[in-house]
Amino acid sequence: MPLQNRVTPFGDIVAIAQRGLFTGNRGIIHDPATRTLLGRRWASKAWLICACEFRGWHREVMARRSWTELFFLDEAVALAAGHRPCFLCRREAALHFRSCWAAAKNDALPSAMHMDSLLHAERLGHGRKRLHPIALPLADLPDGAVVAADGEAYTLRADLAYRWTTDGYDTPEILRNAEWLLTPPSTLQVLLAGYRPVFHPSATTIDNRPEDA
Repeated sequence: MPLQNRVTPFGDIVAIAQRGLFTGNRGIIHDPATRTLLGRRWASKAWLICACEFRGWHREVMARRSWTELFFLDEAVALAAGHRPCFLCRREAALHFRSCWAAAKNDALPSAMHMDSLLHAERLGHGRKRLHPIALPLADLPDGAVVAADGEAYTLRADLAYRWTTDGYDTPEILRNAEWLLTPPSTLQVLLAGYRPVFHPSATTIDNRPEDA
């Protein structure tokens, strides 16, 4: 039975067998004795995207009274859920994210605490995933943006949309309309400023384009 530690683009934490490229955390939100989640879904405003391998460190998942290991299909999904790169294990990515944040907002380099505070307001509303209006045409959204259409999440890349499923990304399609932006607006600005997330191999655009593209 899979542990309840896979994160969807909607920010939900579910029990599925999906293998992902990244781990991360929101603080301690599990009981190590039962390896099950507590009632809360975050214990810190620092929602991180971490490397699955770092300095040879090994952790037994959800087995200690330490941060709860969560997993994401790829970085685009993690960003959509409201997370950001970790300054410890993904320092280069975190520094680039922060630099793009400053450029997008025409401001000084922000502290991690400042980014976390703003992202927290953008990712949650009344305890649930906050959905944002889409202010740009879909064709103008950057690679890595995630939108919701008919209750499904789609990661955008190279003018194609990849529907997130419990098994990974589905066959790409051309998405004409979407109702909501799942990626927090500040993170969308970061993507527009040049940050490029790491995509799962199932989101490749090579020899994977629909015939009507």
